[in-house]
Amino acid sequence: MEHDMEHATNYADLFRLDGRRIAVVGGASGIGRETARALTAQGAEVIVADRDEAGAAETVRLASPEAVRPPEAAASRRSHGSATPYSLDVLDPEEVREAAVEWGPLDGLVVTVGVNVRKRIADYSLADFDRVVALNLRAYLTLVQSVAPGMAARGRGSVVGFASMRAFQVEPGQSVYAASKAGLIQLLRTAAAEWGPHGVRFNAVAPGVVRTPLTDQIAADPAWYEAYAQASALKRWAGPAEIAGAVAYLVSDAATYVTGSVLTVDGGWTAVDGRYDPSV
Repeated sequence: MEHDMEHATNYADLFRLDGRRIAVVGGASGIGRETARALTAQGAEVIVADRDEAGAAETVRLASPEAVRPPEAAASRRSHGSATPYSLDVLDPEEVREAAVEWGPLDGLVVTVGVNVRKRIADYSLADFDRVVALNLRAYLTLVQSVAPGMAARGRGSVVGFASMRAFQVEPGQSVYAASKAGLIQLLRTAAAEWGPHGVRFNAVAPGVVRTPLTDQIAADPAWYEAYAQASALKRWAGPAEIAGAVAYLVSDAATYVTGSVLTVDGGWTAVDGRYDPSV
């Protein structure tokens, strides 16, 4: 789609991704898996990159047309994309650079990897700090450095990173995780400024509480789990599939003028601030 030809816009295909090549890094489980499924459903050719090879292969299976719908219904549906697994350790800069070369030209890069070590600041070790920052921030730098120049050379591309509501609202035990997510937002905003003149967009999605392996510690504590459920406007947790639509939007032609932004998908948590609702 030509973004400067508004009268030629085909709104029926605004969210379609037919022929787009998109790498989903962290696609073996959780939000990454559902994102890969959502993008293939819109026609994209998705690379499911993850250190967990078995998980990536399962995502590819779930993203296949056969897993999505009965074969006899295929003819009545719009074209489905494809997914392929790719083994990748994002903490190895050389491996990331080699992957970018093997992937070839990308229309989109989605990065969902992340880790949280929940400790009070006084108890945090430098090893804990390095682990969280390495995956939540340094890995993004390597991926962007490896992919963005190629996008810029072609004059188009969309990069979506995963921040968190913790970039804005914190609680005890979230210090380094929150700092890494706030830092990621600023990294992506700066990338938007640097590569924007070349047609490459950078945005962040900031989820609220989502039931994924990252939140197993909370789910194991019924009181903690319920407290989080009640803290948002919708009074519940999200499923990973509820985050995938935000990514599909940001990589599609529906978002050609969206860059340097943070799309909060938190059930209204940051709006209501988890506060008590008095009788007034």
